[in-house]
Amino acid sequence: MQVERVAVIGAGPCGLGAAKYLLAEQKFKTITIFEQRDKPGGVWNYTGDQGISNASVLTRSKPSQEPQQPVNGTFISPVYDSLETNIPNSMMQFTECPFPAGTALFPTHVVVKDYLHQYAEELKPLIRLQSLVLDVVLSNKHPNPEWTVTWRNLKTGGILVEQFDAVVVANGHHNDPYIPEIAGLAEWNRTYPGSIIHSSSYRRAESFANKKVIVVGHSASGIDIATQIGRVSKHPLLISERTATTLSPEKAAIAQTLPEISQLRAEGGRVQFVDGREERDVDHIIFCTGYHFSIPFLSSLQPPLVTNGVRPHHLYQHVFYSKEPTLALIGFPQRIVPFPFSQAQGAWVARVLSGRLALPSEAEMERWIGEWTVERGEGHSFNILAFPLDATYINSLYELSSHATRKDELENDGQGRRPPFWGEKEKWTRARFPLIKKAAQALGDRRSQVKSLEQLGFDFEKETAQDPEVGNPRL
Repeated sequence: MQVERVAVIGAGPCGLGAAKYLLAEQKFKTITIFEQRDKPGGVWNYTGDQGISNASVLTRSKPSQEPQQPVNGTFISPVYDSLETNIPNSMMQFTECPFPAGTALFPTHVVVKDYLHQYAEELKPLIRLQSLVLDVVLSNKHPNPEWTVTWRNLKTGGILVEQFDAVVVANGHHNDPYIPEIAGLAEWNRTYPGSIIHSSSYRRAESFANKKVIVVGHSASGIDIATQIGRVSKHPLLISERTATTLSPEKAAIAQTLPEISQLRAEGGRVQFVDGREERDVDHIIFCTGYHFSIPFLSSLQPPLVTNGVRPHHLYQHVFYSKEPTLALIGFPQRIVPFPFSQAQGAWVARVLSGRLALPSEAEMERWIGEWTVERGEGHSFNILAFPLDATYINSLYELSSHATRKDELENDGQGRRPPFWGEKEKWTRARFPLIKKAAQALGDRRSQVKSLEQLGFDFEKETAQDPEVGNPRL
């Protein structure tokens, strides 16, 4: 594998994390990072009400075939006013770059944005801002693979083309909202424009004060948005979900769970559910239904990476395109801790592309994909690496990276930039994320004063001293 020119698509957290490992290899003649926004940091660049309108929400049950487009010159971010992380900063941060001293345990989106801008400083000479990638094509397979990248310079409007030996895709998966097909949705939108939104357009709870609201979906964004809206909306707040979950006692006091929506009837604001129940006079519906797996600029790839938008295909270890492994994806599995996760993947990718590590044969890569499919299934679960899978995965990539050929001029005694490794404390903390977040939320506005896990009563050293088994979670 002879790679001298590398394109990284996306200067959000995952693109930045991977690019630093590519740079640390001191091997590539050019590393070019394409970013469609005018700043690095990806979706953490809050856009407020810019581009948000009362336009009708359409069913979006299939992935888009077109790259995300700016609205009035702005790429809309799904970040809402009061968003803070649901990951403690000690685990969220890049391994070699702690958050500033005194940062709240769960930083606000403003703090994360500033952190990412600072982290990107070293990479600024490599980043092409306001560069929207339109197409990536494998233009030459033999003897040396070559990729043709076509992009639009958003400052000039010009279309440009350039060739690369390898492409690293890190454009995230918060660009293409999923909205299910529901009978009557179009008519409802015509009758009540702006009353149905996707969570990507949610900004603040005050818009729903004293309104009858249905929140569709109850995973990370749905839980957070429902909590906020439930403080001001009519009670009970209605939560529609495919698989019923048990509400916390606090939320159960103000909310009610319902099954999936089967039909909308604009007359009387009527919403029908699959079990036959009906709610009338509904004012707003918020779809917290996630996003498609979608990479429109790779639509010419054969066999395809993207089919129905549920999960990726032909990805070895969730990273390398098995048919041509000079294409790699960073940060696409879900229920992960993205910053260190992207570093673990980036370290491995950088060592492979620099020639210090070899990949198995295509047949062996496809065999791994087949075995993972048998274990995890063909659906959404294929792409979910929730704990403990994420810990096992990060540490397995650390092990893989450690076998790279040594090179004298590299850091870490010639081994290259060290990838993250989760020891017992990190695994102990990761296992307790929901409990830690719940304890912080119970403090209300005072949670911003919490700077450490110990302030919330989570003390690894103390707990493991009392019970050694606590520090050794099963993986």
